[in-house]
Amino acid sequence: MLRNPNARAQIAASAATAGWREGHHGGGWWRHRNGGYGWVGPLFWPFAYYDIYDYTLWGDGYDDSFSDYGYGDIYAGIFSPYGYDDLVGYWPQGGGDRTGDRKTQGTQAPTSDELAQMCGEDGRDIAGVPIDQIRSTLALNDAQRAALDDLANASAKAAQGIKAACPTQNSLTAPARLAAMQQRIEAMISAAEGVQPPLQKFYDSLDDNQKVRLNALGQDQRQSEAAKSKRGTPAENCTAQANAEAWPASEIEATVHPTEAQRASLTALQDATAKAADMLKTSCQPNEAITPPARLEAARKRLDVMLEAVKTVRTPLDDFYGRLSDEQKAQFEAIGQRRSASADQSSATPKHFHRHHASIGGMVRRLIFSMIR
Repeated sequence: MLRNPNARAQIAASAATAGWREGHHGGGWWRHRNGGYGWVGPLFWPFAYYDIYDYTLWGDGYDDSFSDYGYGDIYAGIFSPYGYDDLVGYWPQGGGDRTGDRKTQGTQAPTSDELAQMCGEDGRDIAGVPIDQIRSTLALNDAQRAALDDLANASAKAAQGIKAACPTQNSLTAPARLAAMQQRIEAMISAAEGVQPPLQKFYDSLDDNQKVRLNALGQDQRQSEAAKSKRGTPAENCTAQANAEAWPASEIEATVHPTEAQRASLTALQDATAKAADMLKTSCQPNEAITPPARLEAARKRLDVMLEAVKTVRTPLDDFYGRLSDEQKAQFEAIGQRRSASADQSSATPKHFHRHHASIGGMVRRLIFSMIR
């Protein structure tokens, strides 16, 4: 099932909206243009290895998940739509929930199996999907089969590395979320770098006819998926991500009430996020790579830019956040959740729209104060 990008998207959507009642529509400002999610609870980039694999083997048009990631996810990392009561459901033992059993409140927590799949639970299966398909499509000699086996082993190792970077606890603050985001991207870069040499070696071992057949296999996949989709091009999706959200300056001013010293630090943070957005938008160029090794290299370069963008924001974010009082931190953390509630109230009917906790600001303040004690 997880070989199908639509199946993965359904699992992510189900888990991403686990903090809402059944009638919730599943939309939100943090949702990707094509319906995916950059953050699912505490996890950034669900199905990360699948997305690298799909983009590398099949290219643009098969699954746009890879091009959907960008500045909007950094923004969502700073202003998370998830509150404490949403996040506790992502862990088997509740993560220290002090507000009661979620099940008694009408919510449906994601299963541990869903989260494991999004993290990359079955690394061997992930690695085996392209390997088996390539083996069945191309007539390989002994040397080529050995090179393909090396690629399979490197793919499995890469998947395990990405899985190891999955969070083991909730990231309850903006600085912690960006730290988790950076760790996830670094693991993906390491995975791409590990797969690149054996992939290049295998591809170079193929004769011209085999290369044509391999590239044609990807073309068939792209045409099949494109026939079912009316989505924008990857470059358009990438640019849309870079223009995702405007900085909530007025809301920060009205709720956090920064001092003059804090305001200077806040300005530095806003400037850094604008720089990160420009950096990511500049890298949104149409990709003309037609071979798997070239596409993997393009994916790694995009990840490099994302990593640089996250690092650009992290330092000023840490500085600004560290200057806030406990009450200010609580108000800052509630911004994304208030925006989420407001957006969904405008898109859902009163009959079906219910949030499972009444006071987000109070909940966040209670959480942060309990951590400080």
